[in-house]
Amino acid sequence: MDKDLIYNDFQKKVSDVLIRHKSILDIISKLDESNAKANRAVIKSATNCGCISINATKQDFNKRSMVEVRDSLKDHVNGELCDMCKEKIEEEIGDHMFYIASLCNTLNLSLYDILLKEYKELDALGIYSLL
Repeated sequence: MDKDLIYNDFQKKVSDVLIRHKSILDIISKLDESNAKANRAVIKSATNCGCISINATKQDFNKRSMVEVRDSLKDHVNGELCDMCKEKIEEEIGDHMFYIASLCNTLNLSLYDILLKEYKELDALGIYSLL
């Protein structure tokens, strides 16, 4: 399948199967719930399974250039997700993407166009895009 078409196909499929939570109010609340579930799955990977650990420390932003800052920042994750945790997190992120596509459908937005616009902005601005 053409990679460019998969976003449009996914968005169309979501539109075809979304019945129960059609109201924008339902979509927004389910989007928030799916975000919380994805976060919870990551947290449970550390606190329940233990396949990863999180060692958060202060980030060092006192560098001369943005490249040095970027290269010195840590993600605070130690270890690798086990197969079970990876599967659960992928499931929760998939659900979240479903509700993002639902929100796009309800507001007549193209998920593909949004991703393309964001990609072009990141490509043009590089590491300065999020300042």
